[in-house]
Amino acid sequence: MKKLILALLILMVTIDDFSQAGYIPSPENLQARKWFDSARFGMFIHWGAFSVPGAGEWVMNDRNIKVDDYKRLIKFFSPVDFDAQRWVSTAKNAGMQYITLITRHHDGFSDWDTKQSDWKITNTHWGKDAVKLIAEECHKQGIRLFVYYSLLDWVREDYPHETGRTGQQAGRKGHGDYEHYLQFMKNQLTELLTNYGEISGVWFDGYWDQTAPEGATDRSSRINWKLDEIYSLIHKLQPQCLIGNNHHLTPFPGEDFQMFERDLPGENKSGLSYQEVSSKMPLETCETMNGSWGFNITDDSYKSVKELIQLLVKDAGLGANLLLNIGPMPNGEIQPEFGQRLRAMGDWLKINGETIYGTSAGFIRPQQWGAVTQKGAKVYLHIFNAVDDKLFLKIPFRIKTAKLFLGGKPVKFQLLSDSYAMIDLSLVQKDDVDTIIELEVSK
Repeated sequence: MKKLILALLILMVTIDDFSQAGYIPSPENLQARKWFDSARFGMFIHWGAFSVPGAGEWVMNDRNIKVDDYKRLIKFFSPVDFDAQRWVSTAKNAGMQYITLITRHHDGFSDWDTKQSDWKITNTHWGKDAVKLIAEECHKQGIRLFVYYSLLDWVREDYPHETGRTGQQAGRKGHGDYEHYLQFMKNQLTELLTNYGEISGVWFDGYWDQTAPEGATDRSSRINWKLDEIYSLIHKLQPQCLIGNNHHLTPFPGEDFQMFERDLPGENKSGLSYQEVSSKMPLETCETMNGSWGFNITDDSYKSVKELIQLLVKDAGLGANLLLNIGPMPNGEIQPEFGQRLRAMGDWLKINGETIYGTSAGFIRPQQWGAVTQKGAKVYLHIFNAVDDKLFLKIPFRIKTAKLFLGGKPVKFQLLSDSYAMIDLSLVQKDDVDTIIELEVSK
């Protein structure tokens, strides 16, 4: 009985820690958050009708394409080389723990056999349900599936387009009808959450279409999205399902993780991340491997394997996941440039994954020299570029031992006053990507 009471008290404290203005996560949701907070690496997939022109997922808006003209893409989108097994195994071999799949982007095209619209992948010549194929393969291979869903729509007349920031040249007339559009979204989300097995999360985007630009003093929405109705529907259908919203604002009640677009948590290099970092929920950075989300035939600005691994380590050092994007070609093939980089990251994680998966944020934010991850009584110093042969750190622990993570060769250190320690790197053979030193510590 005492153990049961103690467990209930712990659960109540945990729920109180994560509750937001009346939203109380379910026990299943809290367990899912715990898993997500240890996953550290996922794959973002941007792919749909927008892939056909080869100019990124915003091509309709960027080129001011009218709805009637844009919808002709359904005749050209024929992914004959699509292979769900290959997509999912590519993520798994890269060391990724989950996939966030675009199911419906801002152009409104649905990548599944929705009954709510004819603007969908099963009406292409290919005719297959991509979400179904990927969901089945994720469940088979043990990769968790998140679904990306756009709140805004550049095609539908009932979306409140007249007050939106984007899609103004699509040729729509009249006024939107949000009550009708809201019901459409609820119906689609119900399909996604009832027809494709367990869905680990819903990744919303597009809220910002109805607000002033990021950085404005007042970013309140011009419409009432009624997110409480949307979020409660999701949590009712699948209580464990995590909800995140890429609104670039402080998390709203009902949300379960916070994401940062092209930024590490606490940074704002993108001009999108003015929001404060939540201390109560899991964190995620989404980033591209080149400069584009959707397939862009002219974008060759690929990040190096070294840059990508160090980005992953920095995110882990902040207690955040890295959601790394691929934009497959319209035929369904993953570009070799993406595949090569993912294989290299997977090879690195097979050796060094212990210092990434299941770790918590380091005692110090990532620095110019590198980053820190922690797990139990172990602290991992990830050294990217040591300025000299002595690394001075103020460590809130007592160091018992220091050694190279690979090979276990002892590393000299010296305890100084005021909790400072000096790590001697003079005899350490440096790795060009990440030299990892494992500290065994005690409080």
